[in-house]
Amino acid sequence: MKISVSPPPFSDAPVVVLIAGLGGSGSYWLPQLAVLEQEYQVVCYDQRGTGNNPDELPQGYTLSDMADELYQALSHAGITQFAVVGHALGALVGLQLAIVRPDAVSALVCVNGWLTLNAHTRRCFQIRERLLHAGGAQAWVEAQPLFLYPADWMAARAPRMEAEEALSLAHFQGKNNLQRRLLALKQADFRALAARVRCPVQIICSADDLLVPAVCSSELHDALPGSDKAVMRQGGHACNVTEPEAFNTLLLNGLASLMHSPEPAFKELP
Repeated sequence: MKISVSPPPFSDAPVVVLIAGLGGSGSYWLPQLAVLEQEYQVVCYDQRGTGNNPDELPQGYTLSDMADELYQALSHAGITQFAVVGHALGALVGLQLAIVRPDAVSALVCVNGWLTLNAHTRRCFQIRERLLHAGGAQAWVEAQPLFLYPADWMAARAPRMEAEEALSLAHFQGKNNLQRRLLALKQADFRALAARVRCPVQIICSADDLLVPAVCSSELHDALPGSDKAVMRQGGHACNVTEPEAFNTLLLNGLASLMHSPEPAFKELP
């Protein structure tokens, strides 16, 4: 599996691995790359079956498969220890890695993640799957922003929404791959496993997330004693995209704290 590794900004710079959600595209993290690359060696990648890693996913594809594929790619690149920043499904992959590869994962940031699928989130995915079956890729892509972004943010960016729709259609991962990734996501359950996470954890969520209610992050926080939690007032499910300045401040300060840097990278939010 191909991964993209940035040059280290200084000798022995810590490695941070960015894991996107269901879309699987490493480009999801573009609003974070420039600031992270000043402090860390950053790894991005398109998940298997998406973008630069095209493949037909097998039946029975699991979250464990996703975590193992990434770990093997990192090992092949000579990366043996790293922090993980994961969004939604990416947060679940990060949790899996922290559990099965405790010596490798030095810190974990879960953005709009969860322990087990919330009933509301399950309902949202059921609706989206019906759209996929009835209207194909076009219907899936057209509905996707409704679950990612706040309404006023979308309304002010109509040309951007049209461009994103065209790009998403051009790079659609395929119905079979999407369904198999969705099934792996829905089957993941960390309620009995969270206690095995030993690395320091930061949890970031958005209060107005339509897809994954903020209570999911509260449950994750409760299951991970000693974890830190930050709630953004707004930003929707893709809060790192819609509110990048506020998100980047939380992320950089959080990573600095988790990795024991003496000073935060940014000042505290007002």
